[in-house]
Amino acid sequence: MKNTAIELITKTAVITGASSGVGLATAHLFAQNGYQLVLAARGVEGLEKAVSECNAFGGKAVYKSTDVSNRNEVKDLVEFALKEFGRIDVWVNNAGVMASGKFEEIPMDINEQVIKTNLMGYMHGAYYVLPVFKEQNQGILINNVSIGGYMPAPFSSVYSATKTGIKGLMSGLQSEYSVYPEIHICNVYPQVQQSTGNMHSAKFSGLDFKIPPFASDPKDTAKAIYNLIYKPKNDTFPDATSFMLKLAHGAFPETFTNLTTGVLRLMMKVKKGKADEGNVLEPSTDPHAIYGQMAIPIPSKRNQKIIGTSLVLAVGFFVAKHLKNKSKKLN
Repeated sequence: MKNTAIELITKTAVITGASSGVGLATAHLFAQNGYQLVLAARGVEGLEKAVSECNAFGGKAVYKSTDVSNRNEVKDLVEFALKEFGRIDVWVNNAGVMASGKFEEIPMDINEQVIKTNLMGYMHGAYYVLPVFKEQNQGILINNVSIGGYMPAPFSSVYSATKTGIKGLMSGLQSEYSVYPEIHICNVYPQVQQSTGNMHSAKFSGLDFKIPPFASDPKDTAKAIYNLIYKPKNDTFPDATSFMLKLAHGAFPETFTNLTTGVLRLMMKVKKGKADEGNVLEPSTDPHAIYGQMAIPIPSKRNQKIIGTSLVLAVGFFVAKHLKNKSKKLN
């Protein structure tokens, strides 16, 4: 079988949302593997830190401050990358924002910007880089979609709409570009991350949640993204938990969503948190780091596996029970 992976002496990747979280973890990993990097985000301070770290890892990194919700800035980012390195081999759509709370209590300008950054931002990236790939007859577009592309996030309905929209957009493009064997469009569906994303997100209605203990390591998600360069495929679940969450919601959509809704509604009744616009309208503030603040101390890798296995077994049990009951009704 012909190897469709990029096999170049010098490889170039563009990563959006690269100043923290999964984007920064991905940038580190690409740098460690000798990539030329163009890192993009809105905030210059975080980008300068990310570039310094990537260069220390052995990569050759530059940055360009970019608001992906602005199509002209994304077009400029593509042109900047081509001017710097002559080609783009991998483009990682990763920049994203989130606003949580009761729908009517989240300011409309916040909701609109979530759509502009997430859905329009990914569309802008695809729109301007895919013609470059066609001219090169080679390239990989990787989209960090989130498990939200398969299941709703209660009290983050607009965020859910963007992730579902990204999935639909990229699925259509996968079919459209299937006639180009050396061009790949890959979607990644990770679950909640131990990243700074939650710390930077906008929160309303009293929500003040932290990262749960079953959240995945952003570095593992970065590995899943990097592996797609060598084994491209349309859809990837970077860990067992994200895949089982998809199955659980598919088997019990109402039960699963109602359970999540109930937990968040209870949290809002406590009313501990102050309204926070987060990084939706402005660049992310400190920390410009991979890991964020956990609800409880981060479990060891061994305990994370135990928690993850327990969730998988619990989901498997309920799926089996559901199928058994369905079978009885049919009989």
